[in-house]
Amino acid sequence: MTSFREALRTYRGDGGSRDAFFAGVDGALAADRTPGARLIEILDEENAANPLPRDLYSAIRRRIEHTARMRPTPDPGTTYQPGRDETRLHVTPSAPPPLPPRASDGAGASAGADATGGTGATSGQATQVLPEVDQVKGVGDTLNNRFVLEECLGIGGMGTVYKALDLRKLEASDRRPYVAIKVLNLQFRGNPNSLIALQREARKAQQLAHRNIVTVYDFDRDGAIVYLTMEYLSGQPLSKILRMPNFRGMPFHEMFRIFKGMATALAYAHERGFVHCDFKPANVFVTDASEVKVIDFGIARVIQRPEEDTEATVFDPGSLGALTPAYASPEMLAHREPDPRDDIYALGCIAYELLTGKHPFDRVPALQAKSAGMKPQRPENLGNKQWKALKAALAFEREERTPTVAQFLDEFGEEQPVASAQPKTKRVAAPKLAIGAMALVLIAGAGYVFFAHQKGRNSTATTATTATTAAPVTMPTPERPAITPALPAAPAPTLTIAAVTPVLASVPCSALVASVHDQTVDVQGFVSEKYGLARLKESLGRVPGVRATNFGVQQVTDDKCDMLTTFAPYWTANRQAGRPASVHTRSSQTRLTEGDPLIVELMTPAFDSYVNVDYFMLDGSVVHLLPNGRSRDNQAPPSYSATIGAMGDWVVGKPFGAEMIVLTVAPAPLFDAPRPDSEAKPEYLRAVDKRLKALAARFGRERVLVDIFQITTQPKK
Repeated sequence: MTSFREALRTYRGDGGSRDAFFAGVDGALAADRTPGARLIEILDEENAANPLPRDLYSAIRRRIEHTARMRPTPDPGTTYQPGRDETRLHVTPSAPPPLPPRASDGAGASAGADATGGTGATSGQATQVLPEVDQVKGVGDTLNNRFVLEECLGIGGMGTVYKALDLRKLEASDRRPYVAIKVLNLQFRGNPNSLIALQREARKAQQLAHRNIVTVYDFDRDGAIVYLTMEYLSGQPLSKILRMPNFRGMPFHEMFRIFKGMATALAYAHERGFVHCDFKPANVFVTDASEVKVIDFGIARVIQRPEEDTEATVFDPGSLGALTPAYASPEMLAHREPDPRDDIYALGCIAYELLTGKHPFDRVPALQAKSAGMKPQRPENLGNKQWKALKAALAFEREERTPTVAQFLDEFGEEQPVASAQPKTKRVAAPKLAIGAMALVLIAGAGYVFFAHQKGRNSTATTATTATTAAPVTMPTPERPAITPALPAAPAPTLTIAAVTPVLASVPCSALVASVHDQTVDVQGFVSEKYGLARLKESLGRVPGVRATNFGVQQVTDDKCDMLTTFAPYWTANRQAGRPASVHTRSSQTRLTEGDPLIVELMTPAFDSYVNVDYFMLDGSVVHLLPNGRSRDNQAPPSYSATIGAMGDWVVGKPFGAEMIVLTVAPAPLFDAPRPDSEAKPEYLRAVDKRLKALAARFGRERVLVDIFQITTQPKK
C-alpha cells in the first residue's frame, strides 16, 4: 500500500498528469490513519525537500484538513484499529467534473452539507468528488483577509453560500459580526458573463430593499474568487419545514402569515420590474424571529427596463438556465419570456403545499401535468373565494392565471376558511328548503307558469310547466299552432391524448409529442420533409374531436431519419416529462455562420446522470462534444446546468446546412470505453441504439432521456 509520503514523491514537474497524482494522494489519505497534524508535517517536510507548486501544496493541505474533519474523533489514548466502524473516503480515480454539483433546493440548504459537496454516509463510507486545484475556497479559508468561512449553508444555482465571520466587525466589537457569503460556483466562473451575473445580482438585490427580501451588502473578489456578501439569517429554509416527516399542512392563520411575507416580497419586486424566475421553498427563509425572507434573485430578469437605463452591457441571466421543474410555470419550462404570473404559479404551489403538506400536482412538472389533465384537489376547510383564488394562481395557461400578486393576496385573504366542525349537510339544507317553498307557492298560485320570449313585437310560442311534470308542454291556440321542440344537437366527440398518440406513432421518420385541450391538439417535434406538415395536419384532422391543430414541428431531411428512429422514444419520454433534460446553443440561436463558435448549453434531470453531447454533421460523421479526448469526465449531479465550448473549442465550418445536436443522459455511462472524437454515423447509431435499449430495460425508459436541437450553418457572405 502506498503511503502518503510515497504518494507525494510521485509528483513530476515535467507535465505529468495531475489527475493521476491527486488520485494517488487521495488514495493514500483514505487508507492512512495518521493524524492530520502529522500529515501536514509530512507535507511540509516533502515540500521543503522537493518544493511543490503553490497551488498543488494548497490543494493537498485542504485535502488533509477535509479528511481529518470526516474521521471520527478518537477517545484520548485510543488508536485507530482496522475493522472499526470508521468513516472512510472512496476516491473517484477519474478526472473531476468540469463544474461543481448544484443542489436542486438552492441556497438555504441544510447547514450540515459539506462544503465540498460530499456528505458523511451512515453506512460507514462517504464519496468525495476530487475538486480541481483552487476551484473554490471552503470552510476554514479566508476571503480578502477579512471574511472567515465557518460553515457551508448550501449550494445554489449561482454559488455556494457560507456563514462567515467578518473580522472588521469583530474588531469593532459589533454585536452581529456574521454575514452570509455567496461564493461564485465554478460553472459561473467558466462562463464569460459570470462576473457580470454576480455584479448584476448584487445591484438588483440592493435595489430590492424590502423587509421580506434578504439584504445584500456588497460585491467583491479575492483573486479568481468572486463573491457576494449578504445579511446572515438564523433560521431555516421553508423547504426544510415542508420536508419534516410529520408535516401534513398548517392551519390557515399560520400558513397565511408565511404566504403574506412571500407575496409582499414578490409584489414589491414585480412593481420594480423584476421576476424571480426560480421561486421555490428553498428560496424562502423563515428566521428564528418568524420573519419571512425571500432569497436568491440571482436569475431574475428585468421585465420592464426604465428608459433612462443606459447600460452598455447586455446580459440575460435567464440564459444560465436555472429553474426548478416542480415550481416552474409551463411558460418557464417552454423557455418563454418571463412574466410576473410565472412567480404567481410558483407561489400558488407553495401556498397549496403549506396548507396540505403536498404539492398540488405531486411535483409533476407543469407541462406534463397539463398534458395529463391533472387538477389540484380542494384543501379541506378552505373557503370558496380562497379556493377560487388558489385555483386561478395554479392555472396552466398564463392568460387564465391571476394577473398580479397583489390581487392574489387580496382574494386569498378576504374570507376565513369554513370551520371544520360545521357539517357539510347544513350548508346545503337551507337552499333545499327554499326551493321546496318556492314550489309550493307556484302550485298554490297557478296550475302552470307562462314564459314569453320577445322577438321584435311578436310573441313566440307560450309554454307551461305543471307542478307534476318536468317536461315543457306547448300550449296551442287557434292563431298559433303547436311548435314541436327541436332535438338537441349531438355532443361533439371528446378529444383525448390516447386517440392522438397512435397517429403520431405511425408517422415515419419523426419524433413527435402532443398535448390536447378543448378540441385543439398541440404538436412539438420533428418530421421528415417527405411526409410534410400538410399530411401530418390531415392525419390529425381525422382524429375524433379535433377542430384545430397547432404545430411547433421542424421538418428534417431524409438523411436524419436513421438518427430520429434511434432517439425518438427517449426524446418523447423527455418531452412528456416536461423536458428535464435540455440542450440548445447559446441564446437558442438556430442559424450559425462560418467562423462562429459553437457554444452549447445543457441541463440534466433531477437525478445523477452521465451526459453525452453529439454533433451530427452533414458529411455523415458524428463529433462527440462530450465526452471526448480532452474532456472525458461526463458525470453530472441532479438538475445540473453547464456551458460547453465557451472557450472556442469548436468553430462552424464546411459543409453547411441543417445539422443536429443531441443530448443523451442516463443513470450509467453510455459506453464502457472512450470512443474516437469523430466517427461514422451508421456505426455510432448501431452502438448507441443497442446501449440505450439495455439502459432503458435496466433503469426504466423514464431514466434515459434525449433532447435534440437542430441548427442551420451557412458560409460567410
